[in-house]
This record gives sequence, C-alpha cells and structure tokens, in this order.
Amino acid sequence: MFTGTTTNNIDSKGRIVLPARFREELGDTFILTRGFLDCLQVLSLPEFEGLRKKIKELPALQAMKLQYKVIATAVEVSPNSQGRISIPANLRKAAALDKTATVVGMDNRIEIWDEDKFNEMISTNDETIEAALQLLSL
Repeated sequence: MFTGTTTNNIDSKGRIVLPARFREELGDTFILTRGFLDCLQVLSLPEFEGLRKKIKELPALQAMKLQYKVIATAVEVSPNSQGRISIPANLRKAAALDKTATVVGMDNRIEIWDEDKFNEMISTNDETIEAALQLLSL
C-alpha cells in the first residue's frame, strides 16, 4: 500500500527521485503513464495488468478512450542507482511538470503531480468530497 506525500525536484534530464519505500514495493521495473486527472501515475506491473484488463471489459468507445490515454502513453521504467526514474518529455508535458513534482501514495498506485496543481486540487472542497463523506457515514 502506498501512502504519504513528498515533493522533489525534477532534474535537467527529466528525472525524479521516488521515495525508497515506494521503490521497494514497486520492484525493479514498473509502469509510468498518464493519470486520470492532471497527473501521471506509477503502477506495479501486476496493477497495470489488472487495470488493462478492466479497461478491455468496458464498452468499446469507453475502452478506446482510456486505452489512448492510459495504455498508449505507458512506458516501463526502472530506477537508476540513485533511485531516480526518467519521465519522458511527452508525459512531463501532459502533467505540466517542470521544476518540482509532488509524489503521492494513493493506495495501489502512485501519482506524480505538478506541485502547484496538486496543492490547488487538494485545497478545493467540492461536492464530491462531501458526498463521499456522507457515504462513509463520517
């Protein structure tokens, strides 16, 4: 399970350090792809395979849209000896990543956000959160 949030610099080669505790759980090779919001997501190979199968089970048009966004943009990555992963330019552009990124543990996956976009997103109290809290009886 991935939890916690850290903010790291993106170096001039488009690399970012993933926390050691995340790398240990992900294994030697994992998937980096576009997220469902304005972020990237990092998934273990088994999690990515499970997501891929679930997408294939959707109605054709919905499946294709998600395949274009998530499957077609996916790359396998492995951290270097310093624990950095290289984020391809097209994915950095899609998530508006420039100098700093916030790495967020999200249970079964990791998200990588532009720091400002992440702070804006979590500071917004919207109806979705209120509805979810009601469903949870909190």
